[in-house]
Amino acid sequence: MTHTVEANAVGKRYGELIALEDLSFAADQGEILGVLGPNGAGKTTAIRILTTILEPTHGTFSVAGVPHTRPAEIRRRTGVLPESAGYPERQTAAEYLRYQARLFGRSRAAAHTTAAALLDEVGLADRGRSLIGTYSRGMRQRLGIARALVNEPQVVVLDEPTLGLDPAGQRQMLGIIRRIAGERGATVLLCTHLLAEVEETCTRVLILNRGRAVAQGTVAEVGARAAAPRTATIRIAPEDAERARTALSPLHVELTGGTLRVSLDGAARNEPLRRLVDASIDVRSYELEAARLSDAFLAMTEAAA
Repeated sequence: MTHTVEANAVGKRYGELIALEDLSFAADQGEILGVLGPNGAGKTTAIRILTTILEPTHGTFSVAGVPHTRPAEIRRRTGVLPESAGYPERQTAAEYLRYQARLFGRSRAAAHTTAAALLDEVGLADRGRSLIGTYSRGMRQRLGIARALVNEPQVVVLDEPTLGLDPAGQRQMLGIIRRIAGERGATVLLCTHLLAEVEETCTRVLILNRGRAVAQGTVAEVGARAAAPRTATIRIAPEDAERARTALSPLHVELTGGTLRVSLDGAARNEPLRRLVDASIDVRSYELEAARLSDAFLAMTEAAA
């Protein structure tokens, strides 16, 4: 199977400083890959290499089937929304997008059609004739998405696309991102610090720390690998409640009728169940809290720090 984005032992050094070391991962068509990491983790370096702004010190990569040795062709097949994008204040959004389309070789008529379609796609059709200088932060971000789609890219790289947006703007932006992957079939690399966005939006996740990949997989896989459940909810007969509390000591227990909520606090995930069975207490149900990506992120980045 040919991956849309593939990196093999990619690294970047500046003298003795290692910015990125042996990064290997793959992403497929229609996938949204969340790229995570604390400041200085290597995210920006990785994105700049994959978008051909930087050359790797070692390793190889390909984008849309094009090897890294052909950067101009990669750029033709890639759309990018940088974290801090600048726009001409005295141009309208339609003029700006028509100009960008012309840069990619579109005819005047095709550029008009492309600009109108993209403005509609990102919800700016009614503001296409307004000066960009009058746009809000959210509108500029949506315009940036439209700009990234001008060349009908196979890979779209978005760096903090919801930064500074209110909750409504965030929801709107995430909806656009899902449509880019689902309807256009593009591969999306989503760089963000907001883990809730990744859990809600991404197909898979790649976590970087200190220039290295410390985890990758589905959100569920990464969460389960590093984040142990923190609580267990147990249902027993109400008349067994006090015996159960005693059996579970010294674990912290919240008791409501026949429902126990037990803090695992480093204990093995089945420790409460074992204690109750040893005490001959009938357990009607035993549920572990789902592992969370935020717990995994903290565990992996702190452990590697």
